[in-house]
Amino acid sequence: MDYETLLVTRQDRVGLIGLNRPAIRNAINTVMLAELTRALAALNADPEIRAVILHGHGPAFCSGFDMKQSLERKTEGIGPWRTRYEENFAAMIQFWDSPKPTISALHGYCIAGGFELALACDMSIAGEDTVFGMPEAKFGSASVCLMLPWIVGPRVAKEIILAGLERLDAKRAGEIGLLNRVVPAGTHLDAALTLAQEIAACAPGAVRLLKRSINRSMDAMGMRNALLAALETGGMIEAEGGPERAEFSRIRREEGLKAAIAWRNAQSRAG
Repeated sequence: MDYETLLVTRQDRVGLIGLNRPAIRNAINTVMLAELTRALAALNADPEIRAVILHGHGPAFCSGFDMKQSLERKTEGIGPWRTRYEENFAAMIQFWDSPKPTISALHGYCIAGGFELALACDMSIAGEDTVFGMPEAKFGSASVCLMLPWIVGPRVAKEIILAGLERLDAKRAGEIGLLNRVVPAGTHLDAALTLAQEIAACAPGAVRLLKRSINRSMDAMGMRNALLAALETGGMIEAEGGPERAEFSRIRREEGLKAAIAWRNAQSRAG
């Protein structure tokens, strides 16, 4: 298949989906969301593929959703925002729901929607240069796929989300349980391939059923219902807007993204 925003390859029974908008740090747009669904569906249907790696080309894994496109879409009202959130959520949670194990291989920036996409994979490996962040609260926005509390627990998740933390380093991310492994910068993809090939060497039927069993145990604890409830909250927050996001959007529209981010950072320091 041909893709506009991805590079999809196969290596030793492992499928690799590479985010490929390096000029803007692999920011997620609507085309990428649709292509992620196509790419993963094709790898899921390939009997030779036993594990899937999601990674990023260029200087970063993913900087989050494409702010330029997000502002241009001009979504208004709870219903349209809920629909938009559902579309984004479906593209992310499919990595959790895939019958094959999924691994996110991370480097550089892993921010906002990119962070959520990484969390939706079964396992994560990050280079020491990886920087994590969830700044949505600073924009008057919300998470699309609120996996974080289920990975690190509510106390740490509240610290990251409610303070809009933007510079969580890989060492700390490993300490709090966000990552399976932290490896030297530049070796994240090789380390992910090694893990994927270890999985590929196991009996595929057993791996599929064991992953399903683990996921079902999470659902029994209420994870799926909590994620769906978070979609409702996200729609409400986005529809409500608020003065912070209105001012950020105005500056972004009139002066550019760098000026808007500078204003937001100044507000954070003042607060």
